Amino acid sequence: MFTGIVQGLARVEALTDLPGLRRITLRFPAGFDDGLAIGASVACDGCCLTVTERPQPDVAAFDVMQQTLSLTTLGEWQPGSAVNVERAARDGAEIGGHPLSGHIDVTGTLLDIRRPENNHVLRIGLPPRWMRYVFAKGYIAINGASLTVAEADRVAGWFEVWLIPETLRMTTFAGKRPGDRLNIEIERSTQVFVDTVRDALDERLGPLMPALEALLRQQGLSTDELTRPVPLPRD
Repeated sequence: MFTGIVQGLARVEALTDLPGLRRITLRFPAGFDDGLAIGASVACDGCCLTVTERPQPDVAAFDVMQQTLSLTTLGEWQPGSAVNVERAARDGAEIGGHPLSGHIDVTGTLLDIRRPENNHVLRIGLPPRWMRYVFAKGYIAINGASLTVAEADRVAGWFEVWLIPETLRMTTFAGKRPGDRLNIEIERSTQVFVDTVRDALDERLGPLMPALEALLRQQGLSTDELTRPVPLPRD
């Protein structure tokens, strides 16, 4: 498990294509790999990878399957590419972000960047199937960084996150440009909640669902609005 708090930037040292996979060698910042053993897990741009070789200090190699290369941005890496990295969480460690599995659900596309004073706003596009799990003030992981959704437009198919200078300093986001792909991991409890409610609606309403969906469309809404998690009251 990971926390979504990026611990440093690694650089792609080498890429070696082997039958059925690609070996990716990363160079870590000094001290990042203290105690890192073969078989350990490292989140690399949000993707959980297993250490397969330790050729020298500050360097580790990972074997990545073709399916992972095609479903994530890892297939786009080149020697010198910067990568967000995080070591697996330890028992009792503070979780400053939110629990992550390191399993990428989908890639999003960076649509636009705004730069209000001391902020950096990313607008990211997602396929409709995945936008149903994205809510304002909810969590989402982007390239392994746990971030809070500021706004979400489910009809237009985008959401926004705001980054402070410290986040830009510790991650690769400062170098991203419109058109770049980003690895997205959906917050699991939100996904379970939304899927459970949608299944319940389908089961209970059955043939009435098309009529309900048509009525909601007239109001500029969808059944996804019915699955929005309700915030718990505060004392």
